[in-house]
Amino acid sequence: MARIRIPSTIVIIFVTVQTGFLLFMYARYSSFMPQSEEKPSQVHILILSSWRSGSSFVGQLFSQHPSVFYLMEPAWHVWVTMYQNNAKVLHMAVRDLVRSVFLCDMSVFDAYMPWKRNLSDLFQWAASRALCSAPACDSFQRTDITSELACKTLCGRYPFSKVEEACKTYSHVVIKEVRFFDLKVLYPLLTDPSLNLRIIHLVRDPRAVVKSREQSVKALARDNGIVLSTNGTKVEDSKYKVMQEVCRSHVQIYETATLKPPNFLKDRYLMVRFEDLVRDPLSEISEMYKFADLSLTPRLKSWIYNITHGQGPGKKKEAFKITSRDAVSVSQAWRNVLSFQKVKKIQEVCKGAINILGYQLVDSEKEQRDLTLDLVLPRRQNEFSWSSFNPKH
Repeated sequence: MARIRIPSTIVIIFVTVQTGFLLFMYARYSSFMPQSEEKPSQVHILILSSWRSGSSFVGQLFSQHPSVFYLMEPAWHVWVTMYQNNAKVLHMAVRDLVRSVFLCDMSVFDAYMPWKRNLSDLFQWAASRALCSAPACDSFQRTDITSELACKTLCGRYPFSKVEEACKTYSHVVIKEVRFFDLKVLYPLLTDPSLNLRIIHLVRDPRAVVKSREQSVKALARDNGIVLSTNGTKVEDSKYKVMQEVCRSHVQIYETATLKPPNFLKDRYLMVRFEDLVRDPLSEISEMYKFADLSLTPRLKSWIYNITHGQGPGKKKEAFKITSRDAVSVSQAWRNVLSFQKVKKIQEVCKGAINILGYQLVDSEKEQRDLTLDLVLPRRQNEFSWSSFNPKH
């Protein structure tokens, strides 16, 4: 099927005009909106993370829940269409697309896929259990645990209109995104009266992230170019410049949310470390579900146990798949795989993030290889807590 390519300049103009209109309408609406306005009926959860940080795994923890409509990285379409721009320039377009998806308005994809679409045209659509079950697809029930392979085989030819139809039938809309580098970009969504937004900020030891990124070098090359503003040129991250930006963004997001945060962030930000999640899955997942107003079902508990207690760290070809693995082994694999010289370089460019997010630096190869030495530090007693936050002080 022939596909029409629209110049990125036209798309940028379209998105800018659309954004201006939305801001104008929001300003008018806000001035007349009563302060006692009820919250939207749906709950909106943004899983905010970076590439190779375990976010696909966390996304599946929500996707498989029968009350959740989930999409994995819908802003991929923005970056693919406007790849000659940089991440900062694209923040606005990404934010507008995410807002529309939260509101189940899938017409936002018209700017990025201007052709007759099926479910299979949406990036990583089969990672969404909601798009593999009714009303999007008749092959599975909402309570089923679905696999991408089965979903792709049975559901890909359903029309794209099913995405919006399905979205409107769920109590929770969850989006996983790796294309935000500044929490303040999300302030308009956090103050939008039509949204009930909560943010789960997933982080991972930068050294483990690099080990995982090395399994996906070619797949990440275009995104690297956008992060580094190479005007459309694909690049590898051999000097860890992308990692430096990723680490900076995690520090910025965490500090913005925890050091004198605005009052509208109260009870709407949760930082989760991947290492804590894989060590005590049910406890951490229960905390995330409580934050999202969801509850664990017996079937989900069984599935979570199975996918976190597999055999080994997984194969290279499984880099972007959710399979049954020994999750703790996955989180520690970098200590045996990476050279100490690489680890020292990563620690240089990400020292701030390693310290602030609660990981231990290693000073020698001996320390790196000694798996009895725990490099994931306990949560600090003085770590930020919303219960102690008082905006008047």
